[in-house]
Amino acid sequence: MKRDKFPTRIILLIGQPQVQLVHNIISNAPIDAENPIEVIVREKQKSRKLDQNALMWVNQLSDIAEQAYVDGRKYKAEVWHEHFKELYLPEEFEEGITLEGYRKYEYTPSGKRVLIGSTKQLTVKGFSQYLEQIEAFGANLGVRFSAF
Repeated sequence: MKRDKFPTRIILLIGQPQVQLVHNIISNAPIDAENPIEVIVREKQKSRKLDQNALMWVNQLSDIAEQAYVDGRKYKAEVWHEHFKELYLPEEFEEGITLEGYRKYEYTPSGKRVLIGSTKQLTVKGFSQYLEQIEAFGANLGVRFSAF
């Protein structure tokens, strides 16, 4: 008999009640050699910081939007943002770079591939690398970035 799918649980150990909860979950988890339950214990992954996000919009994206021309045309910061997500977001989950559950693309019912990845799904380290790639891209177009 096939068992029900085991639900994903993320529990932050901040006190004895959470430790007890984890103990209870593990004690009652189904033992299944063909479809085992995976347990991961690690430091909490930290998402990108709001000041990093602000830096991207106020500094890099706005500077590129104001200064960069591609084939004689300028583009809005929002267009550059989508362009850079397509170029520089990781293709798949990377430990320490993206948060658990990250996916760059999803498929519509008609089979069309859609970009769903977000910079919100990057860790502090991952977002720093992302900003470096944007800055290098802009510098290659002759953009001079504002001091931050």
